[in-house]
Amino acid sequence: MVEYRIDRHSGVATYVQIVQQTKQALRLGLLRPGDKLPTAREVVEATAINPNTVLKAYRELEREGLVEARRGLGTFVRRSLGTTPADSPLRAELEEWAQRARRAGLERDDVAALLTAVLDQHFPGEQGERP
Repeated sequence: MVEYRIDRHSGVATYVQIVQQTKQALRLGLLRPGDKLPTAREVVEATAINPNTVLKAYRELEREGLVEARRGLGTFVRRSLGTTPADSPLRAELEEWAQRARRAGLERDDVAALLTAVLDQHFPGEQGERP
């Protein structure tokens, strides 16, 4: 099950963070079709956010065809995104690179800027989502 982490200082709307984190879990194969998302109550208890915010995020995911609400049962994943599993060799390489970047004194924003520049170079015209 996915556990949402809300960054109140990110400048990104809370419901958008939930949508983005759900999509990331779908891309990494951490969530698969048929999996149940946490209930709004569970998310509220874990993050201390308004239940309407969770419901707004889930409605957005439903509009995109990624999840479906089943009355009285919960919200379930309909389809996944991407094809990169969480245990991909590419992830291991990226983790090693991130460790080197940290040892070199780079901060998170520095690493994000570098990664964005490289992604823009290799995937021109494709707008990604920020985790």
